[in-house]
Amino acid sequence: MGAEGSPPTGLQIEPHVFDLLACPRDYEAMRLENNQFICPREHHYPVIEGVPIFLLSEVEQTHIEGARALLVAQSGDASGLARFEIIPGKIDPFVQNAIGATNGGLYQHLVGNLTAYPIPQLRLPQGDGKLFLEVGCNWGRWCIAAARSGYRPIGIDPSLKSIRAANRVASQLGIHASYLVADSRHLPFRQNAFDQVFSYSVLQHLHKEHARESLFEMRRVLRQHGSALVQMANTYGLRCLYHQVRRGFRATKDFEVRYWRPQELKEAFTSAIGPTQLTADGYFSLNVQLSDLGFMPGRYRALVRTSEALRRMSDRVPLLKKLADSVYLSAERMD
Repeated sequence: MGAEGSPPTGLQIEPHVFDLLACPRDYEAMRLENNQFICPREHHYPVIEGVPIFLLSEVEQTHIEGARALLVAQSGDASGLARFEIIPGKIDPFVQNAIGATNGGLYQHLVGNLTAYPIPQLRLPQGDGKLFLEVGCNWGRWCIAAARSGYRPIGIDPSLKSIRAANRVASQLGIHASYLVADSRHLPFRQNAFDQVFSYSVLQHLHKEHARESLFEMRRVLRQHGSALVQMANTYGLRCLYHQVRRGFRATKDFEVRYWRPQELKEAFTSAIGPTQLTADGYFSLNVQLSDLGFMPGRYRALVRTSEALRRMSDRVPLLKKLADSVYLSAERMD
């Protein structure tokens, strides 16, 4: 069972999501009372400006924005949050700035210069109304892609700033999607809730033990024969090797990318979720989407086209999969 009661006015989630929610500590159903979600064991999760915050105070946050969101949740004071209007035809200011963190430096030229939202194409079948969970959604571009492919998307991210921006962009574009502040290691959903879990450029930033915890959580919320599609960084990719050499193969810290060997990835996903396939996502980056080609200057377009050609070739030349910088892991929950 999900949350009890009726969603209040101002709660920025679709009605069907209300029934999927569960306490991220004990997975029990929650009631909504005084603008807080509360489970039978009296764990409280506040709703700030319509956004539920399901972060756990007793665990170390994986990102500084998670720590900041937790402070807002604990104080109940949202007065320090930046205010942005939804202006038809204008790119959200948060996105104008945040786009620079997409794919390393290859999107830096877009900061402040976006004239349209770069919405990628999912490498998934049409959704046909299936429930789609994105882990680490930021401002929601993959959820928008999922909605346009027929899924019913829900996005979680530890950043309250990102989730507020995702709500604004979805409203601006007329997209039906729901966004929550939550931790990938402690998902606020009942078990067997989702048909498809997706994550892009997120788990590769976590300590490997935290990434593995997140994979087990993905399995918990997937239905039988549901699948997870997750992008990760490959140790043996040319760009990935360059960055490892540049930092002297030292231990990673903070939100730096963690590089995994292909076999290590397959073993982790198979153990946590189920039978897993590894495919190439892209080369020379992590990863410029082919759908973003129109946003790229000429000097990058040849790189994007070459990456796509190698990706297609990797279906016929298996060795190329092991040399991709960005790889996808597709895992199915069998029981």
